[in-house]
Amino acid sequence: MSGEETIFALASGAGRAGIAVIRLSGPAAGKALERLSGGGLPVPRQATRTSFQCPKNQDTVLDDGLALWFPAPASFTGEDVAELHIHGGPAVIGAIVSALAGLPGLRPAEAGEFSRRAFENGKFDLTAAEGLADLIDAETDAQRRQAQRQSRGELGRLYDNWAERLIRAQALSEADIDFSDEDIPDDLIGEALAIAAELDQEIAAHLDDGHRGERLRAGLYLAIVGPPNAGKSSLLNRLAKRDAAIVSDIAGTTRDVIDVHLDLGGYPVIVADTAGLREARDSIETEGVRRARERAGDADMKLAVFDATDLDCDGGLDPLTLELIDADTFVVLNKGDLVTTCLPRDIEKRPAFAVSAKTGAGLDALLGALQSAAAERMAGEGAGLTRQRHRVALTACRQALARAAVAGEPELLGEDLRLASRELGRITGRVDVEDLLDVIFSEFCIGK
Repeated sequence: MSGEETIFALASGAGRAGIAVIRLSGPAAGKALERLSGGGLPVPRQATRTSFQCPKNQDTVLDDGLALWFPAPASFTGEDVAELHIHGGPAVIGAIVSALAGLPGLRPAEAGEFSRRAFENGKFDLTAAEGLADLIDAETDAQRRQAQRQSRGELGRLYDNWAERLIRAQALSEADIDFSDEDIPDDLIGEALAIAAELDQEIAAHLDDGHRGERLRAGLYLAIVGPPNAGKSSLLNRLAKRDAAIVSDIAGTTRDVIDVHLDLGGYPVIVADTAGLREARDSIETEGVRRARERAGDADMKLAVFDATDLDCDGGLDPLTLELIDADTFVVLNKGDLVTTCLPRDIEKRPAFAVSAKTGAGLDALLGALQSAAAERMAGEGAGLTRQRHRVALTACRQALARAAVAGEPELLGEDLRLASRELGRITGRVDVEDLLDVIFSEFCIGK
């Protein structure tokens, strides 16, 4: 594997900072640390104050910092790993990186290469690697919690458990085929089918999660729709607590979709302000209205915003917006501060929230409802699906299990179970024929 080369990279964020961390991994990591420190290796896993020197000129001090040494296999990558904790100025970082680049056997790491080496060395599976990436990208507390569970192996352990049971079912079918004349238990095929049926039910329940894990990872999509001058952009600015969209008395100010990321009670929500729904007056506005309808159709939830003063007009509420209201829509009657009469509590059988984007009145109730809806769609206990590739592989696994249930012949049953096992292995990155052999020869006294 690529571990014959020693790689290095800045492990902390780019830019000026108090501290920067440079990580090395590979067989030459220890020697490189010795060259930079001008002495021996520090005590493993113990931060040691070190004067980092230029390898070509020991009299030139590059920086004064901390060195950490993690000998294989007890390291993040499973290889020899060294960490240099230095001052985070660009000049210091550049000097250390240049010194490392000049040492034999070292090269800059490629994107994700440290995590890839950790996976290849069995430190974690693919789901944990994905969880680690999600943890780095997490913007809300709920995203952090989900990513931590996955990076700690919760999802991988669930799939490993299914894989172990599936391997047992496969081993039962293989034993019935290959060792039928040996002293083996009766009805191995029946036991294999029972395991497969039980797994199929558990995987089906896992898939039927409303996409909560994927929604939490990517963010719930909320589209603001409504007629021109209903106050959609003003409402967006209130929700974002900043001037994210241009606000004007001129109808049709918003002609494109503006996306703003919000944290609603720890749950990520992407709010889209869209063009006002009306008969367009030019080609640009026509495209804006088309995009508004498209976003409304793709959204997980919608805010249908109306001008509350229109209730007193002969035309009433905008019919183009009314037709978009469904079970995932929150109706907002904006400009409530300009109305003296009582406003309706529901519109098109959906609760109506009277608010004022100008004064902030009524927004607490709307935010509370949005947070509850976001939690309902994303909250959940235990490991959840976080990526489409997991869903595709599990669906293929279920299809193989369904074929296995009606296979009839032991050989066909074994092949379908093998295919189902392979799909599970695609998720974690673990596909090993030796596991099957271990089960066969450990559980059956074949050949004595």
